[in-house]
Amino acid sequence: MCEPKRRRLERSERGVQLGLQAYVRFYEITQGSARTRTFDDFCDSPYYRAFVKWGRYCVNTRVINPTQFLEWLLKNNRKIDRWATDSHYEEFLLDYVRRERADDALARALEWSLDWADANTAPAHDCLRYGSTNTICHAITTARLSAWVIYNSESGQALLNRLLPEQITMIWPWIDADAWQRIFRDFASDQVFVQDTLLKAGW
Repeated sequence: MCEPKRRRLERSERGVQLGLQAYVRFYEITQGSARTRTFDDFCDSPYYRAFVKWGRYCVNTRVINPTQFLEWLLKNNRKIDRWATDSHYEEFLLDYVRRERADDALARALEWSLDWADANTAPAHDCLRYGSTNTICHAITTARLSAWVIYNSESGQALLNRLLPEQITMIWPWIDADAWQRIFRDFASDQVFVQDTLLKAGW
């Protein structure tokens, strides 16, 4: 199968669609182009593979908010052929989790707890009480669990006492107490909302 035909046949693939969105946005931001780029333009672009690689990376990594990740990459002038790297995504996430809405962070944590409950046949609200600390640390460093949840729930506070020193070191950039105290002070009403929601949910 020739390359142009193969590209058109994979048009509906999620990673390709994300790559197309990135391609269009790239030209809007960097070229100030008034003409909207089409899928045919995308297929013929020498950057097709790089954009699709990023799109597939987003799908495979389950990237949180690909649109915001794209805007971050463009704002920070990252080279396209390096977009699909864990180092860039981690740097973006560390910035993103401190700026996102509290209810978005809460919704994502509750979703993660339901997945944990299904896998462990246990109540979702017990995920921080009885979950594997390695699993929880991974969820924190991939932003599935936010400091909004860790610091504002009884089980989250208890979790911190269960972690080994090396685990605290690993997750500290994500839950830096000084940084989060400032966030909670600036968004006091959001903190109350999160605390009340988690308390009622049994966390």
